[in-house]
Amino acid sequence: MTKVLMKGTEAIAEAAVQAGCKYFYGYPITPQNEIPEYMSKRLFEVGGVYLQAESEVAASNMILGGAATGERVMTSSSSPGVSLMSEAMSYIAGQELPVVVVNVMRGGPGLGGILPSQGDYNQATCGMGHGDFNIIVYAPSSLQEAVDMVQRAFDTAQKYRNPVMILCDGIIGQIMEAVEIPAQEPRNLSNPAEWAAGYMRERGRRNILQSLFLTPEVLEKHNQKLEAKWHVIEQNEAACEKYLTDDAEVVIAAFGTVGRIARSVVEAMRAEGFRVGLIRPLAVSPFPLRDFAGLPACRHILDVEMNWGQMLKDVKLATESRIPVSFYGRSGGMCPGVAEIEDECRKIFAALG
Repeated sequence: MTKVLMKGTEAIAEAAVQAGCKYFYGYPITPQNEIPEYMSKRLFEVGGVYLQAESEVAASNMILGGAATGERVMTSSSSPGVSLMSEAMSYIAGQELPVVVVNVMRGGPGLGGILPSQGDYNQATCGMGHGDFNIIVYAPSSLQEAVDMVQRAFDTAQKYRNPVMILCDGIIGQIMEAVEIPAQEPRNLSNPAEWAAGYMRERGRRNILQSLFLTPEVLEKHNQKLEAKWHVIEQNEAACEKYLTDDAEVVIAAFGTVGRIARSVVEAMRAEGFRVGLIRPLAVSPFPLRDFAGLPACRHILDVEMNWGQMLKDVKLATESRIPVSFYGRSGGMCPGVAEIEDECRKIFAALG
């Protein structure tokens, strides 16, 4: 397959189309505006529907309705816009609907700024809405990875009937790289005929999708079902990349764009004789807890992020306090550079002796 030079947001949109997504509902916000712009033209070419909603609140409820029919649907937004979707995301999870949401993160809190950030980690992994539920969250570090994860997201969402988010930042959204976007034959990994809204002639009844259960025993049983499903997801979908960790004394933990930068740090410091490695969650939810246990020579973990340490708690949980963990981060649209991370690694090696 021939590689094509594309902008990140447009590559994400085309990947969704090639994965069988024909329904997009969204609202513009920087730095993800090219996704709805691309979809507004492209979906009509494949017999799909694009609709610009009057707000992010409306868009999130539209994907709820679309997913309830069993179709592949998607929305995209950026940090403040995703916050407005949180109520509907809880409803979507409660009704077990397969949707894909792309968050191209920008600086915050509040309106913040339009430059890249990783400040939505907490929101994505443990704060997408009220109640007992979790969503699957992928964190790409390149455009090709973003393309692959978007296409995988539609299958995963339908397999588990669970919301899936692609958590990237303004760098991934705005850079240009050569990518391959394969066409995929849409697979209904859970049969919509069994659960989607509508009249089931052979059964003589309607499928009713709801998240309102006024009887406490019934609601508890429903929540137990969601929790059991999440445990299956934890077993099957946790994933990470380990790079030169077998003999690494210092291992950098990072996700998304920062993981890409950290890889350059590892290579530069290895050339100087420092045993440095990288562990990068590909899915930050479920977090790859077991993989952090498999760092045989590690004496220290350096967590690096474009925030003030939102993944840090998960890294510490994964190590169960067996390995010292320190943190380095930048915020407000500032991105940690190779030289900065190298300096932090040198301080750690000096302390280790």
